[in-house]
Amino acid sequence: MGAHQTETRRAGPVWAKSIGLRLVRATSPACDEALDLGPSRRRQNDRESSHLALKARNPRWAKRKERDEGSIMSTDTAIKDILGELAALEDPRMREVNERHGDDHGVNLSHLRSLAKRLKTQHDLALQLWTTGNTAARLLATLVCRPKAFSAAELDAMIRDISAPKLLDWFIVNVVKPGRHAEELRLRWKDGSDLVGRAGWALTTDRVVRNARDLDLDALLDQIETEMKQAPEQKQWTMNHCLAEIGIRHPQHRKRAIAIGERLKVHIDYPASPGCTPPYAPMWIAEMVRRREETPAR
Repeated sequence: MGAHQTETRRAGPVWAKSIGLRLVRATSPACDEALDLGPSRRRQNDRESSHLALKARNPRWAKRKERDEGSIMSTDTAIKDILGELAALEDPRMREVNERHGDDHGVNLSHLRSLAKRLKTQHDLALQLWTTGNTAARLLATLVCRPKAFSAAELDAMIRDISAPKLLDWFIVNVVKPGRHAEELRLRWKDGSDLVGRAGWALTTDRVVRNARDLDLDALLDQIETEMKQAPEQKQWTMNHCLAEIGIRHPQHRKRAIAIGERLKVHIDYPASPGCTPPYAPMWIAEMVRRREETPAR
């Protein structure tokens, strides 16, 4: 074979059939130059080949991806439409009430849930809603995101940008708890101030209620006894809730939990509506224990 023929063979594309629908082309730099394929075109070809391979190996994944892509509008258009819809749902009287509790929105939360149900899960859309900084849009984002898609670092950055208590509570319930990093973040946030500390103690209370195994309840009571009286209001609320749940759920710690509540007197004068249990821990513990004892075991 002559030199010219050898060079032609080296420069030409080599095709090899792979699994299912995938075709892989092995090329040399000379081949790419001959076919006028730049790096960006090669990356596009690689992505297309990878997508075809995944589609062949996992038809269910391909069907779900096509369904999701077909249901999602242009992000910019979707954001504008959603913000317009949220603005239309704004109720000035509701905003006035919410602002007294530190929440800067006036959207009925039931209407917000209905909107989320219509949108279904759209993680990229949720990220765009969050970046608007609009509290109502962020509340909606907590309902349409994929909680397990967030890293611990992302969640930590997001919570430090929250200033509304209702948004914080929804963020914990809808995003952090169903995600993969709740325990890691509980430990990181518990000693934080104000809303970050509120989040850490909310997650701690959830552990006290659902899975107290390996929790040092004596150490938690020590920290509550030392810090709760002087804690910022938002953090103090969830620390007090944790104190009450320890007394309600764990009889061996009940006497001490009640004694701490009586000594600190946190929320002792808090107004409670008729039929509601006041948040003063000793009364809260006593009432919930009474109800539990009167309810027959099933």
